[in-house]
Amino acid sequence: MSSIEAIRERIPEAARDLRLNLGAVLGESSLSETQRWGTAVACAYAARNPELTAAIVADAKAKVDEAVIDDARAAAALMGMNNVYYRFRHMIGKEAYQTKPARLRMQRIARPNGSKVDFELYCLAVSAINGCEMCLQSHEKVVVEGGLSDEQVHDAVRIAATIHGAAVALELDAGDRAAAELAA
Repeated sequence: MSSIEAIRERIPEAARDLRLNLGAVLGESSLSETQRWGTAVACAYAARNPELTAAIVADAKAKVDEAVIDDARAAAALMGMNNVYYRFRHMIGKEAYQTKPARLRMQRIARPNGSKVDFELYCLAVSAINGCEMCLQSHEKVVVEGGLSDEQVHDAVRIAATIHGAAVALELDAGDRAAAELAA
């Protein structure tokens, strides 16, 4: 049994749709295996559930090389920073902030271990989880100009949505266990 299969079994009945979706989005899609698993790893880190992250990384290691996993980790970390910064600029909308340089180091985006387009795809998916409109638009433009289709972008965001939902579902399970312990 794969690590993700074990996680799927732990998703509570209230979120049973996510059990099915988690298997489906990581199956065959318009994305290459590298794109699919890189996106999944980046999104797992962004969703911040250590158990889900460990399961996805474990299964990804059987499918892709370490450089993909490292790029996915870097994308999640950089978007953790960039999504906050650029979402602030967008939401405030003041010209004074729009003209200031970010002065935040993000060299890895320009020089990933693997494909630049794939790295940007991971960034796009993480930006969807983090809700940064500016970053979503920027990364979507780069990946489409880099040759990816709308279908591939859509599949990456489906992975992001499902992994985030699975992380929430696992927290439901943890919350239920904690509530039961308190009631006992």
